[in-house]
Amino acid sequence: MQATNSFDLANSVTTARDYIQSEFAGLIDQAVVLGSGLSDLALKNYSSVIEFDYADIPGLPESTAPSHQGKLKIVSNGEQTLALCAGRHHLYEGYSAQQVCALTYLLNALGANTLIITNAAGSLNPEYNPGDVMLIEDHINFTGHNPVRGQDQTFGIEFPDMSQAYDNKLAETMLSIADSESVSLHKGIYIGVMGPSLETSAERRMFRTFGADAVGMSTVLEVIAANHSDMRVLGLSAITNSALGDENQQPDTIEEVLAHASIAGEQIKRLLENYFG
Repeated sequence: MQATNSFDLANSVTTARDYIQSEFAGLIDQAVVLGSGLSDLALKNYSSVIEFDYADIPGLPESTAPSHQGKLKIVSNGEQTLALCAGRHHLYEGYSAQQVCALTYLLNALGANTLIITNAAGSLNPEYNPGDVMLIEDHINFTGHNPVRGQDQTFGIEFPDMSQAYDNKLAETMLSIADSESVSLHKGIYIGVMGPSLETSAERRMFRTFGADAVGMSTVLEVIAANHSDMRVLGLSAITNSALGDENQQPDTIEEVLAHASIAGEQIKRLLENYFG
């Protein structure tokens, strides 16, 4: 298959990898992608090794989304090295699916075999409240896009299996941590849309009939790319707003979304601090 746009994914990832390795000679063990309102996450016992602005990494798109710092932070505790990605790329920024996922493929090229992905999401489930956290059990890709489309087999097989997109053992570990930390952690299905307009009330009701519990504008493409690269995936959603689409539906504002993302982010921080020890 031939690429359907002018973006050369393989060359972009190689160029970005070579640039980072010219400044950082080590390997990354695991990577964390931090969604809206979560970019300030810091982990106890981990010290900064080096930091890159996405805009300075050749081959990597810039991050233009609100509250996304657009930085790749490499940290270490002496035993393992992590990449903390403060921000990501989205279809709604005008990028292609492959540009959105260039960061994911880059993280794998730098050695990461596990991807922990976080996002801000609206609640389709009436049992969820803004400020809650949801463990992503599975997802529905409603974006109409796929990063594997048009690729050769440089990064993985042509038809990657997605029947177990999120790693069960990682999920069990996170649920155990949540229980020990008394963090209420919902389990649910995430549906990804393109955006940037928020969903209509009718769309929200429809998504609920699909079986989705939370809706957002990221994650699904990156998880496809991670599975394409044989990475293990753990997903966490910060519930930022009620998106039931019922008669009580209120307009959403970015200010409220970010405020609730910060509240949920504190719980996600506790979970990740314990996960990484």
